[in-house]
Amino acid sequence: MSYNFREIEAKWQQYWKDNTTFVAKNPPLSGEMEGAPKYYVLDMFPYPSGAGLHVGHPLGYIASDIYARYKRHKGFNVLHPQGYDSFGLPAEQYAIQTGQHPAITTQQNIARYREQLDKIGFSFDWSREVRTSDPKFYKWTQWIFIQLFNSWYDATEDKARSINDLEAIFSAEGNATINAVCDEDVIQCTAEEWNAFSSKEKQEVLLKYRLTYLAETEVNWCPKLGTVLANDEIVNGVSERGGYPVLRKKMTQWSMRISAYAQRLLDGLDTIDWPQPLKDSQTNWIGRSEGASVEFRIQNSEFKIEVFTTRPDTIFGVSFMTLAPEHELVQKITTSVQKAEVDAYIEATAKRSERERMADVKTISGAFTGAYAEHPFTKEPIPIWIGDYVLAGYGTGAVMAVPCGDQRDYDFAKHFDIAIPNIFEGVDISEAAFADKEHTIIANSDFLNGLNYKKATKRAIYELEQIDQGKGKINYRLRDAVFSRQRYWGEPFPVYYVDGMPQMIEAKYLPIELPEVEKYLPTESGEPPLGRADVWAWDTKNNKVVANDLIDHNSVFPLELNTMPGWAGSSYYFNRYMDPHNEDEIFSQEAIVYWKEVDLYIGGSEHATGHLLYARFWQKFLFDRGIVPVEEFAKKLINQGMILGTSAFMHRVFLNTGLQTDEAIFISADLLENDSELKERLVHLTQKRGVDIDISKINIMPLHVDVTLINSSNELDIEGFKLDNKYKHLKDADFVLNGGKYIVSREVEKMSKSKYNVVNPDDICDDYGADTLRLYEMFLGPLEQAKPWNTAGITGVHSFLKKLWKLYHSPFEGGQGDVFNVSDAEPTKDNLKTLHKTIKKVEEDIENFSFNTSVSTFMIAVNELTAQKCNARAILEPLLVLISPYAPHIAEELWQKLGHNESIATAAFPVFEAQHLVESTKQYPISFNGKMRFTLELSLDLSKEEIEAAVMAHEKTQQQLAGREPKKVIVVPGKIVNVVG
Repeated sequence: MSYNFREIEAKWQQYWKDNTTFVAKNPPLSGEMEGAPKYYVLDMFPYPSGAGLHVGHPLGYIASDIYARYKRHKGFNVLHPQGYDSFGLPAEQYAIQTGQHPAITTQQNIARYREQLDKIGFSFDWSREVRTSDPKFYKWTQWIFIQLFNSWYDATEDKARSINDLEAIFSAEGNATINAVCDEDVIQCTAEEWNAFSSKEKQEVLLKYRLTYLAETEVNWCPKLGTVLANDEIVNGVSERGGYPVLRKKMTQWSMRISAYAQRLLDGLDTIDWPQPLKDSQTNWIGRSEGASVEFRIQNSEFKIEVFTTRPDTIFGVSFMTLAPEHELVQKITTSVQKAEVDAYIEATAKRSERERMADVKTISGAFTGAYAEHPFTKEPIPIWIGDYVLAGYGTGAVMAVPCGDQRDYDFAKHFDIAIPNIFEGVDISEAAFADKEHTIIANSDFLNGLNYKKATKRAIYELEQIDQGKGKINYRLRDAVFSRQRYWGEPFPVYYVDGMPQMIEAKYLPIELPEVEKYLPTESGEPPLGRADVWAWDTKNNKVVANDLIDHNSVFPLELNTMPGWAGSSYYFNRYMDPHNEDEIFSQEAIVYWKEVDLYIGGSEHATGHLLYARFWQKFLFDRGIVPVEEFAKKLINQGMILGTSAFMHRVFLNTGLQTDEAIFISADLLENDSELKERLVHLTQKRGVDIDISKINIMPLHVDVTLINSSNELDIEGFKLDNKYKHLKDADFVLNGGKYIVSREVEKMSKSKYNVVNPDDICDDYGADTLRLYEMFLGPLEQAKPWNTAGITGVHSFLKKLWKLYHSPFEGGQGDVFNVSDAEPTKDNLKTLHKTIKKVEEDIENFSFNTSVSTFMIAVNELTAQKCNARAILEPLLVLISPYAPHIAEELWQKLGHNESIATAAFPVFEAQHLVESTKQYPISFNGKMRFTLELSLDLSKEEIEAAVMAHEKTQQQLAGREPKKVIVVPGKIVNVVG
C-alpha cells in the first residue's frame, strides 16, 4: 500500500480519542505507572477567535507536544492539558454588533479551534479541558477573589495573612504598631477606639488593608467601548480593539494590591528558568529604585507635596516642581488667575494615554498653577507647574525638577524660562543629563558642597530626617492593578453592597452566574452592561440572585455591576488543570502536592508584563495562604518565535488628474524599476481616457492582496481578484501588465488576517498531512526565533515522509503499490551506527529544545538506511519511536504494522549505546612523496609494522613504485601513510 496520509491520520486521531491514550493519571498511580515521575507540559491557552488558527499559532503547541510525547517515552506520567481563555472584549464587541449572545459565538469558535487542533494530532488530555467562561471554572475565580478580599499583607512576616488576624490585632492593640502594606491615608486608632467603631467604620478601615479593595483611581476610559482598558490594551493612544480614543478619568474601581509583592516578584525571577529578556521586562516593569521620600510644604497652605527621588543629593538644584495633571492637589492649590489655563491643559491631557505620554520625549507642554512650594532647607519659593510628562500612577505623581541634572527638566525649564542653578562643579549645564555623576562633586549646595554622589546622598537623607521632611526609601514603579471592567462578558464579582460597603457572598453559594441582558452596551446613565439586568440583586435570606425590584436594602441588596478583567482566569488556570472536575474545592491537596507546578510552559513573550506577572502574583498569594505548595507556578518557560507571513502587494497608481477613486490603475511590480517604460505605459493609458497627466506627480501606493490569489510565480489571478467581494469596489480597475502578466511584490511581515497573508493549517493538513505540517514548522528554524512561512518548502518534508514509508516497504511483485517488508535479520555495523548516532542527536536536541536540527537528523538517517538497504526490525523499530513525537500518525501506523497492539506512545525511548559509534577501522589516505594516490581501509588495531606491511602489499602501491624500493615509509596510526620514494 502507498502512504495514504489522510486515511492514516484520521484513523489514529480516532484511536487516541476512543482509547483516551493521553489522559494523565492523578495519584495514587497503579499498574505500569506506579512510581512513575510526573512531568507537566503546558501551553498558554488560546483565546478562541472567529478567524480560527493560522499556521503560526500551532508552532508552540507542536514543540510542547513533541516534548510531552518524549517524556511519555521516557517513562513519565505526563500532564499535557488544553483549554480556552474564553472571556474577553472581542466576543462582546461582536455581540454588540450582531445582538448574538457572546456565549453562542464563543462556543462556535471553540468548536472550530477544537476541530483544527485535533486535525494536527496533539496529545492533549482533553478530559481536563477548562474554559474561563464556564461557571464551573469561574466559580473558583470568584473564590480566589474572596480569599484576596479576606487577606492583608504583613510586611514584617513578608506574606499575606487572614483579615481575621488583623481584626484581632486591632481589637487588642489598635493599628499604630502594625507593619502592613496598606493605603497611605489610614487613620490611627487605639484598641478602644477600634472597638467603639460602628460596623461600617470598621469595614472602611479594613478596606484600606485588604489585598483587593475599592478605590478611586485614574483609569484608561474608552467611551466608544464603554469600558476601562489596561495599558497593554492601548496602542498609540487608541484602543487596540477598534482603534477608538482613550481618555484618562477617575473611577471607583476594584484594585489588586500587587505592589505588596513587588520585591518578592523581583527575587523570584532568580529561582526560575525563564528567558532573560522576559525577566528583564518584568524587572523594568516592577522598577525598584532606592532614594528618598521628600516633603515640600506649600506656601500659605495646609497642603504638602511628597516626591520620591533617586537623587536626594541634588536637592539644592531644585528650581521648580511638576505635578501630574491628575494629581489630587492640582485643583486645591491652583490660583483663580491660573485656573482657566490649568483646566484647559488638564482637558487636553486627558486625551493622551499613559504610554503615549511616557513615550513622548519631544513635546514640551505644561501650565503654571500659580502656587509655590517651600524648599526644605533654603525656604525659598519654588513654582509649582503641571506637566503631562509626570504620571499620577507612578511614584507620587510629583517630581522635584532639577534642570541641571535631568534632560527633560532642563528642556521644560528652558521652554518656560525657569531658573537653572548649576550644582555640578565643572559640568556644563546642557550636558549635565548625560554626565556620569557617580564621582561628580556637588557645588552650590550648602552642607553638601564638595561631597561626591554617594556621600551627598547619605548626608541629604540624614538632614531631611532631622527636620522631619524626608527619609530614605525604596520605591517601585509597579502600581496596584485595576481589576474592574465595565463589560458584560467577564467573571461577575461575588459582591453585593450594604450601605455602600462591599460584602462577599459565601463560597458555598458560588458561582454567581452572568445574568441575561437585552443589550451588551453600557446603560444610558453610564452604568456597565450589567446595569441592564432585571434580575441582579442578592437575597441574603434565601442566598440567591433575585429580581432588582425586590431590593429593599434590608435583606435584598444590589450586586456589583462591573466584571473581572481577562487576566483573572488566566492567573490560576494551570493549577485547576490538576483537578478540574473537583466541585468541592479548587483542587485536592493530593493533586496539587503531586503535580506541584508546571515543568515546561510555552507561550508568547508579549505576555511578559501582563498574564505572566499577574499569574506569579496570584501564585505567591495562594502560597502564602497555604493553598499551593510552591511560590512560582512554572519552573521553565520558553517563548516561541513568530511564524511570519509572506504578504503580497499590488501597486496602485494615483494620478493627479481628478479621476475618481474607483477608476483605479494597478501597475505590475516588475515595471516599477523601469521608470521610462512605466511613464510611457501610464501616458498611453490615460490618453485613451482623454486625460492629460503630470507624470512628475504620480503617487504609487502598495495595497495588501489576498495571498490565495497569487501563484508560485507571484502572478495575480486578475479574474479571481475582480470576483472577490473584498475588492468589489476595484472590479473595474485597469491593470498595467508586463508580458500579459500582473506580478505582485512580496514582503515578510506578521501573519494577520488584516494583511491577507494567513495560511490555514487545515489546507496544509488536507494537501500534505498533519505530520508534514508538524515536521515543517519545526524545520523552519530554532523555536525561539521568528521565521517566514514558505509553502514551497513544505514539499521537501512531505517527500521525506514518503521516503520513510518506503523504508518499511518493498515494491509489490505485481507492479502496483508496495508491500510491508521488515525482517528479523541481524543489523549491520553501519545500520547500528546510523541508529545510535540518531538516538544520541535526537535525544540531545529534544532536551535542548533544538527541534529543527532533529528533522535534519531524521532525513540523514533515512537516507543512510535506504542506501544500506536496511530492513532489520532491530533498527527500524526504535527509529519509529524516535520519530514518533514529531510525526506521530505515520509512526503509529508503521508501529502497528510491526505487530504491536499498543500505541507507540507507550513505547520506551531507545537507549543510546556509545559502542556502536566507536570506529573499528580507518580509511587511510595513502600518499607517495606527499601526494595522496588512493585510500585503504585498515583495522585500527594494527601496529605500525602491520599497517606498513598491508600498504606495501597492496597492488596500487606496487604500481606506484614500479619496482623501486622506497627510501622510507612514514606511518601515523589512525591518520596517514606516506611512502617516500
